[in-house]
Amino acid sequence: MQLQDILKQPITFRKKVFKLAGNIIHAFDPQQNLVLFVKQKAFRLKEDIRVYADKAQSTEMLYIQARKVIDFKAAYDVVDSQTQEKVGALRRKGWSSMIQDQWELLDKEDNLIGRISEDSTALAIIRRFLTNLIPQTHSFTVGDSEVATLKQRFNPFILKSDLSVSSNGLVDPRLILAGAVLLMTIEGRQQ
Repeated sequence: MQLQDILKQPITFRKKVFKLAGNIIHAFDPQQNLVLFVKQKAFRLKEDIRVYADKAQSTEMLYIQARKVIDFKAAYDVVDSQTQEKVGALRRKGWSSMIQDQWELLDKEDNLIGRISEDSTALAIIRRFLTNLIPQTHSFTVGDSEVATLKQRFNPFILKSDLSVSSNGLVDPRLILAGAVLLMTIEGRQQ
């Protein structure tokens, strides 16, 4: 099944909170069938995240890789593993991401096409400094249009988030998937 077809329905991501090295995320369709398996390689100088069609990791669908070893405004290239085509990139907004998650969606030529933003600055501050028990919601926007949302569910042992895509052709859904995966792995460290 193609990633574009998988993303036509809501996806639920599940990640164990207590994992020593790397991250493993399972993605399920509404019928609770495993549709994607995500693995972040541990002990890498540059972040390396792979999206597979199954838990056996037999078919790699997408990979997300940091451009630099250490970069406060980190940029991550998103590549279709089947065609080796660059889908686009995601770039963290630097200082503004310290308080509230802020990412930029970039096209194949690194032109800004959209943003990913955490739901509320006030809630973001509470999450970072008081408690991380308040679920997050991230909005993916292109221009004035919301093209996807990633809503976290409260669960102290398993990080669960629901992704709903409604891009209507404004952005490649693979880039949205990569954004959700980055939020679950990179930003998920604060959970």
